[in-house]
Amino acid sequence: MHEHFHQLQNAQPRYLQAVQDLGLSHGDNTGMWMLNCPFPYEKPEVAESFASLRALLLSAVNETHKEKFAKLGKQYILERKRFFARLSSDDHKYLSFQLWQEGIARYTEIKAAEAAAQYQPTAEYAALSDFEPFTTYAAKVRTETLNELRQADLAKMKRLAVYSFGAAEGLLLDRLDSKWKDGYFEHLLSTDSFFEK
Repeated sequence: MHEHFHQLQNAQPRYLQAVQDLGLSHGDNTGMWMLNCPFPYEKPEVAESFASLRALLLSAVNETHKEKFAKLGKQYILERKRFFARLSSDDHKYLSFQLWQEGIARYTEIKAAEAAAQYQPTAEYAALSDFEPFTTYAAKVRTETLNELRQADLAKMKRLAVYSFGAAEGLLLDRLDSKWKDGYFEHLLSTDSFFEK
């Protein structure tokens, strides 16, 4: 589902122009800049701020008490804005792009697995040697993503940290505004606008 979601992202009429308009390729027409952009992952103040923001995100996503969640959600939005404000314009654009593209693709994996949890597979499918019940997988994929985020060290993981972080942001947005997905393709390459309300 992750890769299929990338196909959907890439098929948006304005996607290629929006990527070019980021101005981050610096002449690289291969697309490798998306993987190798010189983001300051190892800069101590960036890594430390990310760690604090990550902890707050996990607290908000895991909070079940409605009033406590509302408080944590507001606090997260405020700290997120502060974190991005400390980045250079190019670093902000790059991280926003990665969260929009890879993070929400991972979020889609989770939501697709959860949607399939009640699906009853055919007997032939269930008889496959590596079959795992959808209900088991659905619970596992969310837990694994949140555990990955809990252990995410930006300086070590670098770009790979956006997968679990962006997915957790998607889970948070589900609780902040259940209709956020309606505007996902209207706001290409950044989820920032969903945290401005």
